[in-house]
Amino acid sequence: QVQLVESGGGSVQVGGSLTLSCAASGHSGSGNCVAWFRQAPGKEREGVAGVNSDGDTQYADSVKGRFTISRDNAKNILYLQMNSLKPEDTGMYYCAADELQASGDFLLVESHFNYWGQGTQVTVSS
Repeated sequence: QVQLVESGGGSVQVGGSLTLSCAASGHSGSGNCVAWFRQAPGKEREGVAGVNSDGDTQYADSVKGRFTISRDNAKNILYLQMNSLKPEDTGMYYCAADELQASGDFLLVESHFNYWGQGTQVTVSS
């Protein structure tokens, strides 16, 4: 069983930056695939960024060029560096992991991931 704990959320003004962290522990550590999802109020959860064990990354179009996903395998920590934040980036951000390898768009598919954190809130205000 994999346990995921997110941190780093908060309130920031438009154009600001935040770095989210996700600490993984348990049987499979960080897993072969890890990703960040988010859910805005009244909307479905969506994939933001994912990375597999080969280092291949995938980003949602809405965050390309602004967000960077990275993983520290030695520490079992996943990061999401978020720059140039916009009000539409507001939401609950979740870390997800799975032992099965994936690539491309599958890194942003919610049903691929079996392990989820509790989420950390990000609020961007103008």
